Amino acid sequence: MLTVIFHALVLSFSLILPLGVQNVFIFNQGASSPRYRRVLPVVATAAFCDVLLIALAVTGVSLIILVHNWVRISLLIAGAAFLTFMGVSMWRASPQLAERHRQQLPIRQQIVYALSVSLLNPHAILDTVGVIGTNSLQYTGADKIVFAAVCMLVSAVWFASLAFAGRLVGKLDNRGTFLLVLNKLSALMMWGIAAYMVWGLAA
Repeated sequence: MLTVIFHALVLSFSLILPLGVQNVFIFNQGASSPRYRRVLPVVATAAFCDVLLIALAVTGVSLIILVHNWVRISLLIAGAAFLTFMGVSMWRASPQLAERHRQQLPIRQQIVYALSVSLLNPHAILDTVGVIGTNSLQYTGADKIVFAAVCMLVSAVWFASLAFAGRLVGKLDNRGTFLLVLNKLSALMMWGIAAYMVWGLAA
């Protein structure tokens, strides 16, 4: 059982650590939040999405869905369109004084955006299905349940920690300068990933 837990820990951390749209969004919301509890809807939504994707991957349901090419194409189109739109929003964000730049998205928009960056990210979905789903095939019964549960727990803890780190950085960024730079970098990264998705459609 310890081997299963260690395997799940190493695998899930290796997948979630690289800088991606989902991580940047959560960190950004943490940095712009006046209080940590205000970013919890984002953390909970992202964690729920990962739990859902991991459950689908481990049970093999997602693999059955993604074998259809039209599903892959639809995901790429939706993902590219959303990332382009979100990149524009990030780029246009302007620096403000501390008392003004703590204007976080309303809870409903937080949840919608968190759902979008989690579920409209074809690469994250394919990684979950191709990596976590494939690795889970070597386990059965209780071992498979523990493997999936550890992967889910790592995601939840990571998102909560990322939002908290963003909150700490945001408290030190009194003039909003860091947040401005982060928004610009986030926008460029989102446009880059969107362009890669469009290239994937032509390939």
